[in-house]
Amino acid sequence: MSTDIKRITHLVGGSPWTGVAERTSKVYNPATGDVTGELDLASAATVDEVVKVAHDASKAWGQTSLTKRTQVLFAYRQLVNERKEQIAALITAEHGKVLSDALGEVTRGLEVIEFACGIPHLLKGGFSEGVSTKVDVYSIRQPLGVSAVISPFNFPAMVPMWFVPIAVACGNSVVIKPSEKDPSAANAMAELWKEAGLPDGVVNVLHGDKEAVDRLLEHPDIKSVSFVGSTPIAKYVYENGTKNGKRVQALGGAKNHMIVLPDADLDLAADAAVNAGFGSAGERCMAISALVAVEPIADELISKITDRMAKLKTGDGTRSCDMGPLVTGPHRDKVSGYVAAGVEEGAELVVDGRDGEFDGGADGFWLGPTLFDKVTPEMSIYTDEIFGPVLSVLRLPSYDAALDLVNSNPYGNGTAIFTNDGGAARRFQNEVEVGMVGINVPIPVPMAYYSFGGWKNSLFGDTHAHGLDGVHFFTRSKVVTSRWLDPSHGGINLGFPTGD
Repeated sequence: MSTDIKRITHLVGGSPWTGVAERTSKVYNPATGDVTGELDLASAATVDEVVKVAHDASKAWGQTSLTKRTQVLFAYRQLVNERKEQIAALITAEHGKVLSDALGEVTRGLEVIEFACGIPHLLKGGFSEGVSTKVDVYSIRQPLGVSAVISPFNFPAMVPMWFVPIAVACGNSVVIKPSEKDPSAANAMAELWKEAGLPDGVVNVLHGDKEAVDRLLEHPDIKSVSFVGSTPIAKYVYENGTKNGKRVQALGGAKNHMIVLPDADLDLAADAAVNAGFGSAGERCMAISALVAVEPIADELISKITDRMAKLKTGDGTRSCDMGPLVTGPHRDKVSGYVAAGVEEGAELVVDGRDGEFDGGADGFWLGPTLFDKVTPEMSIYTDEIFGPVLSVLRLPSYDAALDLVNSNPYGNGTAIFTNDGGAARRFQNEVEVGMVGINVPIPVPMAYYSFGGWKNSLFGDTHAHGLDGVHFFTRSKVVTSRWLDPSHGGINLGFPTGD
């Protein structure tokens, strides 16, 4: 291995793994195409080794007081805040998104840590005194044990933070399985848990591919699985995890629509479409990829969007630019293939991101912002989740037609409507069959004290991420009925107990 290529390995029990990997994979700098890391991929035996460490640590951590857990969370929050620039730099180096976007990702993850710092209040149970004669009933929430978190490449810091702080706050240990494409941010953030005072083994990082995932899904000591990724894999994780008796929340793909009504502020809508369509090179599960223009505004709106796109600069995320490269060469080629397919299927290619100048290495994984007009629902650029900087404009005649389009889509992750009509907005939020709705907000990602998740094929399982849903997911409820006897309670009574 070249001295310029770093070894990236598992973090187990608070320390780097010392074994020898049977298989490895390459990690790239997307802005140059250079190999920067060699990643150890876990075998099933390595998974068992890591899970055992997490399982052993979970026993003591689950009995640790809420006061101590909260102290660790506050310390962790401080450390992440202090090191957020370094974590953002790792994200940019391996994912490619611009530094400001990477820093925003870490900041949004910090919100979940801050939410988890309130765990003593969130875990309060209920109490009813005297439900029967001198009988009290109360409820408590207890940790599950070992939780697995399988996170995607597009948010290597934020998505783990959706789950890990809450799982830890609730008394669980965690095994994080990051994406193989950009693994270093997960290691860096896990190392900060040790510095914050978390006992070794409570948070571990396991790198791997399908072999590692499959073993996590079947391992008897894994009690819950949190997953974010494409819909086919989310469905696979959900079906196999639940088949093996695990609690699973699997967030899948999306095809997010932004409806623009004729009364909308078109300058605001054009800004939003560009921001939400091309931020992070469109590699967001909440990206707007389908812009629905309710006529007669399409021509004017497209003109405004095109003007804004002409000013965008695509390049190395460490430099002054608006959009970075795609995460890998094969992914760039896949997205480019969708652009070619859109042209073949008859859509009007207004801006071709395959052309243009890019401020980065000649071998970087480049594709600039791309705009299609006159897209129809049967075209692949509409039906498929492209996960790249491709914005498709569909022209429809009415609000009802636009609503029907959104509701007939198999995905239901996020959507937005742009309008100055309060009645139309209120009607839309009630009628649209989507889990997260924005009104003049293009990317309606909720704050940490609400929960994140979609409907239909965008979510498998009945629990969303973070917020109260997250607390409930990482704990199980127990109800205790208590009577403290005194001498007057003696005697035999075989009758069914009642509330007398």
